[in-house]
Amino acid sequence: MGAAGAPSRRRPAGRRPWHLPAGSFPFLLLLLLLCIQLGGGQKKKENLLAEKVEQLMEWSARRSIFRLNGDKFRKFIKTPPRNYSMIVMFTALQPQRQCSVCRQANEEYQILANSWRYSSAFCNKLFFSMVDYDEGTDVFQQLNMNSAPTFMHFPPKGRPKRADTFDLQRIGFAAEQLAKWIADRTDVHIRVFRPPNYSGTIALALLVSLVGGLLYLRRNNLEFIYNKTGWAMVSLCIVFAMTSGQMWNHIRGPPYAHKNPHNGQVMLLSPWGWFF
Repeated sequence: MGAAGAPSRRRPAGRRPWHLPAGSFPFLLLLLLLCIQLGGGQKKKENLLAEKVEQLMEWSARRSIFRLNGDKFRKFIKTPPRNYSMIVMFTALQPQRQCSVCRQANEEYQILANSWRYSSAFCNKLFFSMVDYDEGTDVFQQLNMNSAPTFMHFPPKGRPKRADTFDLQRIGFAAEQLAKWIADRTDVHIRVFRPPNYSGTIALALLVSLVGGLLYLRRNNLEFIYNKTGWAMVSLCIVFAMTSGQMWNHIRGPPYAHKNPHNGQVMLLSPWGWFF
C-alpha cells in the first residue's frame, strides 16, 4: 500500500507544545545564582562553626577553663553560628580587687570543669570559660553586670533566659550545686570528683595519738575516765557544736554575703536572723 494510504499521526486535541516564555531566561539565571549563593553561604557557615569548635576544643585540651576577653567573648558566644553551650564565670581575681569570694568560687568552678574535662562523657557540646573584670570590662558593661562572681549559661540558640543565671545568693557556689544547675539547663550530667583531702584523716590521727599518749602517761591513775562531771562537759560541748550555726553552715553551705532583693544591698547577715 502506498504512502497515501498510511495513517497520519495527529497531535491530540487541546495539547500544545510548551515553550519558554520570552524574557524568562534572565529570571532563571538569577534563581540559579541565588541557589548557588545560598548553598555557598550555608557551606561558609558550617566551615566557620567547625573552626570555632576546633579552637574551643584546642583550648579545652590545654586548660579546663579558658579565659575570654571582649573580642573572644563576642566571637565565640555572641556571634552565630553556635551549636554548643558555654558556661561563663564573671569574676574579679586580681589582687587589687580583694574579692575573696571570687577566689573561693573559682576553686569550686575549677573542680567542676576538671570533672567534666576528664570524664568519659566529655564532648564538644559544653565548654567552661571565664571573663575577668580587668580583662573584659566591656563585657561587664555590655551585660549591665556590676557584681562578681556570677555564673551564666549561654545556650546554643537564642538569648540567655533568667534561669540561665545561677542563683548564687540562694544556693551558694559549691561544685555539686553548679553541676545540678548545668544539668537542668543543658541535660549534661557531670559527676563531681574532688581531689583527696587528707586534713580530716590527719586530724583524727593526731587526736588518737593525743588520747593514746595521755592514757599512757596516766596509765597508773585512770580514775579521771570515770569522772561524771568531765564526761558531762564533753557531752555539752558536742551538743552545742552540733546545734550551732557553724554546723548549719557546714551542712547547707550558704554564701558568705546576702543581697537584698529589693535594693540590691549586700549584707553579711540576713535581716531575718541567722537563717536565710
